[in-house]
Amino acid sequence: RHSKLANTRSSQIMLILSTYAALLCFGTLRPVNKLTSALQMGWGDLGVFGQPSKETPNLDAMAAQGMLFPDFYTANPLCSPSRAALLTGRLPVRNGFYTTNAHARNAYTPQEIVGGISQDEILLPQMLKKKGYVSKIVGKWHLGHRPQYLPLENGFDEWFGAPNCHFGPYNNSNRPNIPMYNDSEMLGRYYEEFKIDKKTGESNLTQIYLLEGLDFINRQTEAQRPFFLYWAADATHAPVYASKRFLGKSQRGRYGDAVMELDYSVGQILSKLYSLGIENNTFVFFTSDNGAALISAPDEGGSNGPFLCGKQTTFEGGMREPAIAWWPGHIEEGTVSFQLANVMDLFTTSLALAGISPPDDRIMDGLDLTPVLLNRPHTLHNRPIFYYRGNELMAVRLGQYKAHYWTWSNSWMEFKNGINFCPGQEVPGVTTHTQKEHTLQPIIFHLGRDPGEKFPISVLTKEYLDVLSRISPVVEQHKNNLVPGLPQLNMCDVAVMNWAPAGCEKLGKCLKVPKSDPWKCDWPH
Repeated sequence: RHSKLANTRSSQIMLILSTYAALLCFGTLRPVNKLTSALQMGWGDLGVFGQPSKETPNLDAMAAQGMLFPDFYTANPLCSPSRAALLTGRLPVRNGFYTTNAHARNAYTPQEIVGGISQDEILLPQMLKKKGYVSKIVGKWHLGHRPQYLPLENGFDEWFGAPNCHFGPYNNSNRPNIPMYNDSEMLGRYYEEFKIDKKTGESNLTQIYLLEGLDFINRQTEAQRPFFLYWAADATHAPVYASKRFLGKSQRGRYGDAVMELDYSVGQILSKLYSLGIENNTFVFFTSDNGAALISAPDEGGSNGPFLCGKQTTFEGGMREPAIAWWPGHIEEGTVSFQLANVMDLFTTSLALAGISPPDDRIMDGLDLTPVLLNRPHTLHNRPIFYYRGNELMAVRLGQYKAHYWTWSNSWMEFKNGINFCPGQEVPGVTTHTQKEHTLQPIIFHLGRDPGEKFPISVLTKEYLDVLSRISPVVEQHKNNLVPGLPQLNMCDVAVMNWAPAGCEKLGKCLKVPKSDPWKCDWPH
């Protein structure tokens, strides 16, 4: 039966993505894509990128069987805007997932956020419906938790997971615990029905998410339906957790335990594709939503390898991500591509594999990577990478060169209070604690010979002038064509928290909604 089924499809698409580790999967009667992404996992967390403990055998094997992208980027150094960019194919400054409350501030979707993914945006699962795809998200959504912003209102057919991160536990009086949903109704809440032991780090959530993903793949394959799975486990986001089987097994502490369990889960998903006989029909991609959170290291944060700083910053450690593409029979085994690429390319690439044209009524920031993946003639190598922090273009990469137009790690006040996004990596004049503009004379690095951004190229050299002459027109054109979206992350209100989600009545889990009192959200960095 499996052999017969495999012959009825040309391929499927599966995307895997997680909060610091996530998975996206989708299958179709046309080419199928499976995308795996690790949210807040750092570039240096994988054995294939040199992590010495070698605790990611499944992801390392995935790379050996597919294509590794050492120069792959997120769209923002924070989770919510990156997820919005992946699912829309557009920069956060275009799709509205940013704030204008203060200059160059990172912003996301905590419980008190009023906004969410704009109804003017078109998400990947909405596009895939044109070809009959059934779509599911497993895990963290993080694109708005009010009813109109939830996954089933934005193209997904199924959902098992949470709208926000697993912060807590809260006392449910001045802040409710985060709900867990099955489709459009809550099943319970984190730290209540869905346990996370912050003292020991034990939780079965990753295993629950794994079973949900495997069940979805089984059902869609049995029904011979094209499918798209976005698997977004959040175990590597502080407070990190792992199931009892993995606790204490890593050389890297609790964070390493979580990575090992996510690696195991990816292995189980790939094995499932083989057992169903659909591995040649399924495209899988693994990446991250932002760099490792060094502020949580070493106990609850990962490694960004040789790169500067981490999450929250537009240095390489905050935005360069691990990335692996896998598609047996289509992608040549053991290949490495130095194509500059980013999460928005996954939107455009997935549509191309499904035989769908991208929306033509808006600017798309993602490129179709199928020529790279399938070793076809292509000329994508000179495309730029834009590094945004909120409403400000902080830096641009073109080829091996990166030009910083603004630098900032975080404020002196935060830094003196122990908030440090670059622990042990301070670079004078680069990791600045005040916002420094360098528009007239950008700080330029050659990332090939200086991946850690420690040695700026002298402004007096011919190399500097040559690079500036090539990057400046790219920046000017980008800014001239930019039409920012309406910012969605400006307003907060305690009344919009998860007090009474749909389905709470059945469970007796409804909480009293306080009086609305909106304010402008404060984004310190």
